[in-house]
Amino acid sequence: MPEVAPFDLDLACYRWLTAGVAHAGSMPEELVLDELARLARQPEAAADLVPRVPAVVPQLLRSLRDEAMSAGELARQVGQDVTLVAEVIREVNSPYYRATTRVTNIEGALMLLGQNGLRMLLARVAFRPVISAQTGRLARQAAPRLWSQSEKCAQAAALAAPALKANPFEAYLAGLMQNVGLVVALRLVDQLAGSAALPQSERFAGALLEHARTLSARIAASWEFPPPVGAAILHAGRAEAGPLAQALHAGERLAKLRVLAEAGVGEAVALAAALPAPEAGIYGRLRSDEE
Repeated sequence: MPEVAPFDLDLACYRWLTAGVAHAGSMPEELVLDELARLARQPEAAADLVPRVPAVVPQLLRSLRDEAMSAGELARQVGQDVTLVAEVIREVNSPYYRATTRVTNIEGALMLLGQNGLRMLLARVAFRPVISAQTGRLARQAAPRLWSQSEKCAQAAALAAPALKANPFEAYLAGLMQNVGLVVALRLVDQLAGSAALPQSERFAGALLEHARTLSARIAASWEFPPPVGAAILHAGRAEAGPLAQALHAGERLAKLRVLAEAGVGEAVALAAALPAPEAGIYGRLRSDEE
């Protein structure tokens, strides 16, 4: 009997993200990979291919990392951005948070979520357009799936962080940021290839994902994210990974299993069912795409 290849979670997720796009012809793999390598050396040019996080976000992130900041000061800073406030209020009243009475202001959201919960909600709301608001055939089609995997990764990484002695909020930020380089890669393909097919080979997928990881880390630095966030993105899954990178790697794995299992991929369903207790507990708490 022929030997069955082991299930490659990263490759399966790549193919899930890029499936379902009508295209004709093919494009040279090296053209894309060479351009991605060039962009990795020029993160400012790469960052121009995705919507920048709102101007308030770098300042807000610095404030959110300050555990000594009072609840009132946090609410005052958030209140400076009317759009952000409206999105937070809409989100906190969604079924996911199960508020018993309608929340109408930032102070109410703070009472419901606590300071750390509000930090994470603010980061997710501010960050969603960076991945979701895409143009171009391939990037637009992949954006909802990319966002689904990103927010699950952020949540899972934050939940995994305490046991690894990592900062949960930095783990959450790393989870939100880790797919930005992949958005850049898909936007680049849209520019270079038009209607040509994105290569699906294992070699190409592995190289593209590695370039995308480097881009995510370097764009995080150019956007003034905390230095440990970019380092965690760069080293997740490597032998020398520190606690934050380990939390991110755990979050990525569980998020990919969750999205693939929800998509009905049998191998992912089986792997998810066999998770050990700590990972199974985190997996079960991830937001489903219906929430």
